[in-house]
Amino acid sequence: MGAPNVYAARASQAVPAPSANVLEERASLLSASPLCSGLSRDEVLKIASCARPRAFARDESLFLQGQPARCLVLIRTGSVKITQISSNGNEVILWMYGRGNVLGVLSDPTGDYHPNTARAMEATTALVWDCAILQNLMEACPRIRQNLSQVLMSRLHELEERFREVATEKVPRRLALALIRLSKHVGKKVHEGVEVSLSREELAQMTGTTLFTISRILSQWAREDFVESRRESVLLRDPRRLEYAGCEA
Repeated sequence: MGAPNVYAARASQAVPAPSANVLEERASLLSASPLCSGLSRDEVLKIASCARPRAFARDESLFLQGQPARCLVLIRTGSVKITQISSNGNEVILWMYGRGNVLGVLSDPTGDYHPNTARAMEATTALVWDCAILQNLMEACPRIRQNLSQVLMSRLHELEERFREVATEKVPRRLALALIRLSKHVGKKVHEGVEVSLSREELAQMTGTTLFTISRILSQWAREDFVESRRESVLLRDPRRLEYAGCEA
């Protein structure tokens, strides 16, 4: 298998001016994103006009662990998984993000290295800002820096919650809570319910357990008819049941 196709944004590349319709679509996406929380419409339009559209094929890397941070990415369509290589060389999936989520957020976007790898789980489109452009935007609108800091704090809080769950909750409850979060981040509404495109092995990695245990729990929930385990996804037939799933275990 060849080396992954990695996108490296370059500040020297000019960003073509988007059409009015495209600018409106971008502004609508940005207005709903934490990146632009509290910003005026003019500020949102300015940020939208500075973005570069980018398409990623399935399994294409947005950035790699250890690579210098060169850009900020906002997911437009599709989904992205975040992975990290362990000391023994194994790749572990940490989390997944979908439409409206910001990737590549670092405490110092001018000098840090990515602590993990972001890879498209399906055909994905995104808006990308080069670091130099992002710095200029933050100088003109300091609220952007505050918003990025808030994104980092929110993710740290979520990581703390997940760590506490691993330490204190039994596996069925951990799995239920993970599926609830994932359904909000990357869940897709289908006729039968909400589908989360993640294999049982990946769910085992994210919840700190074994493939056998995940398979057993999903089989039990399938018999209760509120979850269906598929080859590369989990169908939540009744997502509300997950709020109580595992509490009795």
